[in-house]
Amino acid sequence: MYSSDRPAKSEITGVIGAMEQEVASLRQALNVQRTVNRAGMEFVAGKLGEESAVVVQCGVGKVNAGICVQVLADEFQVTRVVNTGAAGALDPRLHIGDLVISTDAVQHDFDITPLGFQKGEIPYTGRFSFAADEALRQKAREAAGTLKDIAVIEGRICSGDAFIASHAQKDAIISAFGGVCCEMEGGAIAQACYLTISPL
Repeated sequence: MYSSDRPAKSEITGVIGAMEQEVASLRQALNVQRTVNRAGMEFVAGKLGEESAVVVQCGVGKVNAGICVQVLADEFQVTRVVNTGAAGALDPRLHIGDLVISTDAVQHDFDITPLGFQKGEIPYTGRFSFAADEALRQKAREAAGTLKDIAVIEGRICSGDAFIASHAQKDAIISAFGGVCCEMEGGAIAQACYLTISPL
C-alpha cells in the first residue's frame, strides 16, 4: 500500500492482483468508465463506490508487477496503489484465510552481497525495504476490524521470483529478512511505487 504526497486533482487508487481470482470480485463491483490494454494487461478504470479506481491483473512475478505500476502511474496518474492477493505464511500465527497488512516489503531474491551490499538491498539507493503508507495501513486496519474469525497481522512482505515450497527455503527467508508472509509481486510493486508515485 503506497501513496503519493504530490498535489492531485483527485485521488485515484490502483488495485493490483497477480491472478484473475484476486481481482475478479473488484472488477465486478467496479462501475466501469474505460478499459485500457497495455503490456498484455487489462486496466479497468471506474468507481468503486465513491472512489476512483483502476483494477488490474498484472500476472505473476516481479517484472510484470513493476511494469504494471509504471502503466498505472503514466496512463492513469494513480495517487496510491494497493496490492491484493494470496501469500504463503512465514509467521506461525497465520492460518489459511487470515489477513496480512503490509508494514514494508523486501525482495528476498535480490542478492549482490559479493559486491558489499546487504542481502535484499537495492544498490545505490540505500534501501533494503520499502515502507507501506501509514494512512493506507490505518484504513486497512479499520476495514479489517469488521471481520470475524480472521486473524489480522501486520508485518513485512517478502517477495521473490520463486514459489517457496520447502521448509529450507522458508527458513532461509525468515533468517535473512524476518517477515510474516512470502509472495511474488509486492516487493517490486513497492519499489516501483517509490520510484514513480511516492516523492523521492
